[in-house]
Amino acid sequence: MARLEKVCSRGGVIDINRENAVAEEYRKLLDTRTPTVQQSVGNLSGGNQQKVLLSKWMFADPDVLILDEPTRGIDVGAKYEIYCIMNDLISQGRSVVMISSEMPELLGMCDRIYVMNEGRIVGEFTAAEATQEKIMEAILCSDKKEEIKEVKTA
Repeated sequence: MARLEKVCSRGGVIDINRENAVAEEYRKLLDTRTPTVQQSVGNLSGGNQQKVLLSKWMFADPDVLILDEPTRGIDVGAKYEIYCIMNDLISQGRSVVMISSEMPELLGMCDRIYVMNEGRIVGEFTAAEATQEKIMEAILCSDKKEEIKEVKTA
């Protein structure tokens, strides 16, 4: 649990009934497919493991949620469910920062895209202006600028 105080009794002891109720609530909310909330997360599919992690941080009630490669290694159906969860969070007024190396995912989900190369921001696009070509150009042009800079300093 990311917010233990929300499931603890007065003495700081975890209230197992409250913990199970919260786990069951999020299992239903995110449609996590598991026979019981007591199931080990490691025994779940990749998509359901991602949902468990999202549940954990949603329970923490953040204003901004940073998701690093939220759909890596999961099937198309699970990706769609994760996208729906992200959109629901946004409709609730939360902010989601998604870090992804999958260009179609970025183009389909983001309002704004920042392109990074070698730890530096090399491009910024709104959803309306972003294309695969522009993103790749930002990456490649930053590589060319770095090469020119290295030649000049040599």
